[in-house]
This record gives sequence, C-alpha cells and structure tokens, in this order.
Amino acid sequence: MKTSLSLKHFLLALAVVAVWGTNFVVIKLALGHMPPLMFATLRFAVVVVPAVLFVPRPAVGWRNLAAYGLLIGVGQFGLLFVAMNGHISPGLASLVIQVQVFFTIGLAMMLAGESLQRVQWVALALGAAGLGLIVTHTDGSTTPLGLGLILLAALSWAGGNLVSRAAGRINMVAYVVWSSLFAVPPLFALSLWVEGWPAMQAGALQADVSTWAAVVWQAVGNSLFGYAAWGWLLARYSAATITPMALLVPLFGMGGSALWLGEPLPAWKLLAAGLVLSGLALNLLWPWWLQRRFSEPLR
Repeated sequence: MKTSLSLKHFLLALAVVAVWGTNFVVIKLALGHMPPLMFATLRFAVVVVPAVLFVPRPAVGWRNLAAYGLLIGVGQFGLLFVAMNGHISPGLASLVIQVQVFFTIGLAMMLAGESLQRVQWVALALGAAGLGLIVTHTDGSTTPLGLGLILLAALSWAGGNLVSRAAGRINMVAYVVWSSLFAVPPLFALSLWVEGWPAMQAGALQADVSTWAAVVWQAVGNSLFGYAAWGWLLARYSAATITPMALLVPLFGMGGSALWLGEPLPAWKLLAAGLVLSGLALNLLWPWWLQRRFSEPLR
C-alpha cells in the first residue's frame, strides 16, 4: 500500500470531502420535508435504479457487497439521518462523525494485531477531549442521543472502509451500486416500522423540487462519486493515509452550516472542533513526518 498521496489523488480526496462536508446542509434542508429513514431509503434506491440494469456486478463476493451495503446504508446513513432529525446540529454532526478516522485505524490495527503508538494515544486523547466538551454543552439542538447515534454511524463508516479495502481494486461505481441493493430493503422496512406508512406518504406528498433534488444529489454526488472515489483511493493507499483526509469535512460542514443555515459558532464549539481536528491531524502528520525524517539521507 502506498503511503504518500500524489497531487492528483490529493485533489480527488479534497473534492470528495468538500462534497461530504457541504452535504450536511443539504441533508438538514431535506429532512424538513421527509422522514429520515424514508429519505435514506430513497437515497440508495436512486443509486440502484436504473444503474444496476447497466452496470455489471463487480468481481467481489455477495457477502462483501452485503456487508458494505448494510454498514454504509443502514449503519452510517440511517443513523446519521435519524440523528440530524432534531438531535444534533449539522455542523457538529459533520465534526463528530469524523471519529471514524480513529475507528478505522483502530480496527485496522486490531485486525493486523498491532498496538497504538504513544503519539496515537495523544491524538485519541485530544479527540476524546473535544467530544467531552461537546457532551457538556448539549442543548436543544444537540442531545446525548444525537451524539450516541453519530458515534455509532462513525463506527459503521469505519467498518465500511475496511470492507471496501478488502474488496481490492475493483470498479468502485459498480461496487457502490450493487452494494446499495442490500441497503434499500432494510431501510424501507425500518422506515415502515418506525415512521409508519402515513408519515412516509405525507413525506412524499410534501416534498418539493429542492427535496427531490437533495435525494438525487445524495445518490449521485455522495454515493456514486464520493464513496466510489473514496473506496478507489482506499484500495490504493493505506487507511492511515486516506482516512485522515476526512478531517477537512467539518471545515466544509461547519462553515456551510454557519453560512447557509445560520448555525452559531460559539467559542466552546470552535474549541471542541480544534481539539478533535488536532487529534485527527496528529494521526495524519505523524506518520508523514516519520517517513520524511527517516527517508532523508544522512549528512
């Protein structure tokens, strides 16, 4: 696995995190007209239809496809949409979910039988301090339930990262399309069970052009482009190289939320963001610094 990003691949990763960051604003606006689990169902349904009729199934087992579809579709986005439906603000959601970086690296190390280095414990402590600060400031816009749901969504994202890496170098657009087949049925069943048919029907009737545009953007921008590109990068670089790029998502998420939704940015929120992002940055920069240090010729 490569550990140093080329400029072209860095720009690709930057485009992905910009789409993901500003997407939290899109999600919040759409949830004003549609129940969260129904919204998630439609997102992945649009990914599947009609693409699955034209895109050949990728060369990977059904078990891998099912695991990725369930982890990303139900685990990450199902929980994320429910949390953002009145339990956490978009800006904080974009920040907290980035603990998937710690989860991804931690799971990768557990599977490889490795242990955390001292600097990684420091990075983890910084991230935990930022999350602790958020917990002490929960209010009407951010609740303990919302934080818990986002942490579970982050864990699901981390699991999805490892599953997609295990798939190897395959057609990632096809991978996202076919894995979404396994996300739609459970999301629809959960929406029917939790939200009920009357709420689902009302959501479809109340949805305006911008809401349906948000559904399409979720499918095309975030899934077909974002996750396909992210999975493609993960197949070519180590998890520790790619996943920390997601630390830029909160910068787009909090900035977009403040600009378009008027979400306040008090000092405690900025401090929490600084702590979490510092921990994530330490995970990114420390291996890079070690590589530079020991690769330089002795003078």
